[in-house]
Amino acid sequence: MSAVVAQCHYSFGLRRGVANNLLYFDEQTVIFPSGNNCVRYNIDQKWQRFIPGLERSQGMYALAISSNRRYLAVSERGERATITVYNLQHEQSRKRKVLNGGDIHVQEFVSMAFSTDSKYLIGQSGTPDYTLFYWMWEKQKVMAMVKTTVAANPVNQVSLNPYDNTQICVSGNGVFKLFRYAEGVLKQSTFHKQETHNFLSHAWMSEERVIAGTEAGRLMVFESGDLRWDMSVTTKATMSQDSDSAERNDEEAPPQLPRVTVITAYSKGFACSAGPGTVYLFERTDDKDNYRKTREIRIPPDQCSHEPSYAEQQQIVSLVISPSEETVVTSTDRGQLYSIALSSAETSKGEQVQFEFLSHSFHSGSITGLSICIRKPIIATCSLDQSVRIWNVETNTLELYKEFQEEAFSIALHPSGLYVMVGFSDKLRLMNLLIDDVRTFKEFTVRGCRECAFSHGGHLLAAVNGNVIHIYSTTTFENVLNLKGHNGKVRSIAWSGDDSRLVSCGMEGAVYEWNTLTSKRESESVLKSCSYTSVTVSSDAKTIFAVGTDCTLKEIQACQILREVPAEDVAYTTIAMSRSGRTLFTGTSIGTIRAIKYPLSIQKDWIEYQAHSSPVTKMVITFDDQYLLTVSEDGCLLIWKIIDKEGRGLKRDKEITYAEEILIIKPDLEEKNQVMLELKTRVEELKMENEYQLRLKDMNYNEKTKELSAKFVRQMESLKTKIQILKTERDNMEVANQETMFEVMEKHSKELQDMESANSQKLMLEYEKYQELQFKSQQMQQDYEEQLQQMDESKTAALEELTLYYEGKIQEKLLVLEQCQEESRIQVREFEESRKQMEEDGDREIQDIRIRYERWLRDEREANMLMKRDTGIMKKKFSSLQTNIDNRNVEMERMKSEQQNLQAIIKSLEKDILALKKAIQERDETIQDKEKRIYDLKKKNQELEKFKLVLDYKIKELKKQIEPRENDIKEMKEQIHEMEEELDTFHKKNTQQELDIAELKLKLTTTDKEMHKGLKKVRDVEALVRRFKTDLHNCVGFIQEPKRLKDSIRDLYDRYAQQSDVLDIVSVDGNIQREYARQREHLERNVASLKMKLANDSVVHHADNVKIMQENVTLISEVNDLRRELHLVRSQVHDYKGLMGKKGQKQTNTLKALLSPRANPSNMVVRLNEEDEGDRIIQLQRLEIKRLREEIQVLMKIHSYRPPSTTKLPSLQTNA
Repeated sequence: MSAVVAQCHYSFGLRRGVANNLLYFDEQTVIFPSGNNCVRYNIDQKWQRFIPGLERSQGMYALAISSNRRYLAVSERGERATITVYNLQHEQSRKRKVLNGGDIHVQEFVSMAFSTDSKYLIGQSGTPDYTLFYWMWEKQKVMAMVKTTVAANPVNQVSLNPYDNTQICVSGNGVFKLFRYAEGVLKQSTFHKQETHNFLSHAWMSEERVIAGTEAGRLMVFESGDLRWDMSVTTKATMSQDSDSAERNDEEAPPQLPRVTVITAYSKGFACSAGPGTVYLFERTDDKDNYRKTREIRIPPDQCSHEPSYAEQQQIVSLVISPSEETVVTSTDRGQLYSIALSSAETSKGEQVQFEFLSHSFHSGSITGLSICIRKPIIATCSLDQSVRIWNVETNTLELYKEFQEEAFSIALHPSGLYVMVGFSDKLRLMNLLIDDVRTFKEFTVRGCRECAFSHGGHLLAAVNGNVIHIYSTTTFENVLNLKGHNGKVRSIAWSGDDSRLVSCGMEGAVYEWNTLTSKRESESVLKSCSYTSVTVSSDAKTIFAVGTDCTLKEIQACQILREVPAEDVAYTTIAMSRSGRTLFTGTSIGTIRAIKYPLSIQKDWIEYQAHSSPVTKMVITFDDQYLLTVSEDGCLLIWKIIDKEGRGLKRDKEITYAEEILIIKPDLEEKNQVMLELKTRVEELKMENEYQLRLKDMNYNEKTKELSAKFVRQMESLKTKIQILKTERDNMEVANQETMFEVMEKHSKELQDMESANSQKLMLEYEKYQELQFKSQQMQQDYEEQLQQMDESKTAALEELTLYYEGKIQEKLLVLEQCQEESRIQVREFEESRKQMEEDGDREIQDIRIRYERWLRDEREANMLMKRDTGIMKKKFSSLQTNIDNRNVEMERMKSEQQNLQAIIKSLEKDILALKKAIQERDETIQDKEKRIYDLKKKNQELEKFKLVLDYKIKELKKQIEPRENDIKEMKEQIHEMEEELDTFHKKNTQQELDIAELKLKLTTTDKEMHKGLKKVRDVEALVRRFKTDLHNCVGFIQEPKRLKDSIRDLYDRYAQQSDVLDIVSVDGNIQREYARQREHLERNVASLKMKLANDSVVHHADNVKIMQENVTLISEVNDLRRELHLVRSQVHDYKGLMGKKGQKQTNTLKALLSPRANPSNMVVRLNEEDEGDRIIQLQRLEIKRLREEIQVLMKIHSYRPPSTTKLPSLQTNA
């Protein structure tokens, strides 16, 4: 079985009291301390990574991050204060170096800063020495140190000049000094007294300019250490020429000015805190010497608090700006994190700009209560900050949060996750967890309840009132039991798995196990030398584990302490056991967590984790053994993932499905529904309004396009006429220019001949000068080439000398190493031979001893002692040789590293020469590339304009294609209508099936009731058996006294063996069961017969329905035939009327005979009036259709259930 370990998964809370406790790692990630860890929090993806603190550290004091965001420095207090530098580029944030004060005993480092190139680190120690250290941290080398102030004037901040690594600024109470590192010493470069000001913060604005903020709310700008000007945060700047006037202004300022606790510089200016909950943004003015306030950002009031304005009074302690200067994040003295986008702060004109929570609202005081539930993945916590918070362990979010007027000491979640019990200083309140609120609905008169817990079934509630434990029913809210027996205050309680036992521990050193049915003590363990703080029970309720002030973990069974595991001078404060029973988790008074393997061993067998910076107050393991939850006095909630050594999660006995139900009161629900309806109507109105506006815009745009097209046509015509005019002008100008050109060419040819003759002499002179200069340049080039060749030869010669020198050294070391290895081999061989000889001699001597045991016993013992001494000497020689070999190996590795460093230096020099040659080529190439790019962009612009014209044409074509799509939509709507009609038929089937399901549910409820009755009888019998066993055990005590034994047995018989009552009960129960079974069989037979009858009726009705449908089909087809015949007759009559006007009576008679639709050659009947006859036939058919419809309605009323028709009727064909 693999060991169980815990891995830090998520943290809720910010550790207060740490200088510079908020840092930006990259654009999405911030770093802040939580508990005894540093957390890397991704703002977008919401994940966290942890950097644990050092073991046995007494807390973090300050943080600092390098300019390249690669290294993190953490100052921690311990036996000796240390600064740990971590590599943030590594996946696990590997520890690089640990720095300390060396020979100087330093208690803590209050402020730190990296240099711009990240090679140097400065650290300011605290009271009483206040020494400033200047490290080259990668080599752990202290470059310089200096004492900056005295104990009466503490230092608040130190920083390195970002433009100069040798200049340091130190500010504090009456302290503002600039130091410069030179020749291994830190020298103070300014000597102005600033004793009247308490400088809380400062920031470098340029190479010479520093701006500092004071406790009195003033901003002072120093250049080269001299005060240039100062201003109040709340008023305009007041120019000052000397420090005396500045001191006078401070004395005249009002006493309650905002404190400037932090200043952060950025490209446009700086941001600073300006009193409680306020941040000001300052930007440079046009003259770049002054600054003006541009924006005020405030912390918003907290609506979940009973005093919303209380949140606005938080003091800003840290303020950072993201690397891209898009976001500002701040932390407060109450452990909250806020952020705001700089773009929104700058664009909101005239509006109040407010921060938002970076992630969630955290606890600002000691967390006193922690609880979980079974049905939901939520955590409940309460704190001395008068708040109750509900967290979600799966989504790592804050679901509910509310502040009250009293401090909360304890909390318990109901197993359903819908209710919470909170112990306040005045009362114990039971509250509903609503969708957006925590609302009280029952109060109990228990003052200052420090412990409360729901039973696992949720039907009971245990609450501690001093040394008494009250047990209430959660259904009737009555006080069911009062458990009295503790002499001291009860510190912890725990329910057993079946809720039949309750275990409690108290400050007087007693651990009691109570029976929650009889309120009696089942077992007890009292140890007056220990004051217990926490207790837990194993899953089988047989073993109790308790911790207290005696620094031990106790395992208690059957009133006896089986084992005590010491904690090594650390007091355990709380304990929890996993549901699997494999591991115990304990919290300590120094904030660490220990995972102890079970069964317990007396030796040290645990894994310790750095968790909190203060004592752990509560600890809980979730019901599926996946997470460990811990809270502490530092106000942080840590979620630990429980895994095995291979990194896999523990196997679950069964998969837990969480409930999604929530509570909401009816008025709130109605209000939300009303709001939703109003919003829906508003959305519809906006849609209609937008459509109307779009139509108006389309109309306006169409009109504008028409106007523009007409305008452009007119302009094109006017331009064409202008072009014609210009062409004629151009032709005239060309003729005139040709004439002038001919004259000018003749003139220039004459001048050219004169100039050629004059310049030929000058060219000869210049050519001679050029040849002289060329000869000189060739000589200079040859000289430079010879110098370069000499330098290359000297460099190669020096390189060869160095390589020969170090190769010779390496050969020497290799020879020495081979000699040492040969010597070690020889000695190992000698040792093995001597060992073999000693073994052979020993065997021989043992045989001799067996023969002559009594005579040679003393002599052989002495020889054996001599042999042991020799073997010890040989072992010591072998170990010394092994250490010599290791030392030689280390020296060889060091020599190799030196050789590699020299080779790296040579390569870097060669690279510099190549880089200088390439730089000129690259600049020429960049100029050519930029010119090509300009040409490409012009081409691309022309192509995009062409593409725009094509897209406009496509838009017109797509608009034309919209109309056929709308016709398709209409056809689809008709199909949907038909499908909805079919859906109605399916709904009718579903109703029938729901009736069947209801019947089956009734049967199931009856069987459940019978089962519960049987279980109740079994429980009654078991209780009777237990009582009989206890009475029988008491009878056995009188085994030595026959008379009393006889009397007790007779009492037992009289008490339990009342035969007549038993027979009556059995007979009555049997009669009831038989009558019940007979009635049940009768009802089941009736139900079965009714079902059969219903099935037969449905078959008959189906057949009737099919028959009626077929008749309807034949009738409709006949109606269609008759309509066609009628149409034919009417057309023939129309033709007949037309022919009557042209021909005689004879032709009309023959046409009447031919046009008769039902003419029989054997029996021909001439119809006199076809129109009347057709109307009469149609009337008769209508009467027949009406009669058939009435019959169908009568049948539908008789047979209410009609099965759905599967065949689809043909559509009526109307021929007009």
